[in-house]
Amino acid sequence: MDAVRVALLREVLAGTEWLGATRRFAGVLRGSVVSHGGGLLLVSTEEYEPWHLAAHLVDEAAWSGTPELVPTLVRHDARPSDPPHLAVGPGRLTAARRGETLLVVAERGPGAPLLERVHDARRAGATVLALGPGEGELPAMAHEALAVPDGSELDLDTVQHLVGAAAGENAVPAPRGRRRFRDRLARLAEQVTAPPPAHW
Repeated sequence: MDAVRVALLREVLAGTEWLGATRRFAGVLRGSVVSHGGGLLLVSTEEYEPWHLAAHLVDEAAWSGTPELVPTLVRHDARPSDPPHLAVGPGRLTAARRGETLLVVAERGPGAPLLERVHDARRAGATVLALGPGEGELPAMAHEALAVPDGSELDLDTVQHLVGAAAGENAVPAPRGRRRFRDRLARLAEQVTAPPPAHW
């Protein structure tokens, strides 16, 4: 989902609780990685991998000048032969420490092995954030959780788009060289609607 579609989605959701909830959650995420600077680990269950959120966070990190938002995608079926950015397995959660942020995205409650690793990471000092159904042990374990229950107006993928886009927004006035989301969107709209160069 590109910036224009996210903006249109936000227009449709104006007046609902989703905009405020996703921005609050994204603000906690951004604040955690920026203030601690220890890295962002993104993990899910064996059945679901949050590829889109990982890609959006990489984009937002580049656009907002916040490299701390680039996640390490922790995959359950990672193999040493995979490219380096896809070869990080669940053992990485065991090494999570104070200053790191662990974002758990799950369509349904994670199983006991993942919950145990998340619990160990929290005990070691990592900040735990949860995005998912909002029930079970994970939300109680998390420092911050955003619930996307079954039957919600939005599905988990759509909420991830909103969180990813909001994570790159500047909560404070941007230093020179950084642009707010609306500034980027306005620039994109200008480029899309501009006539072609004269030499065409």
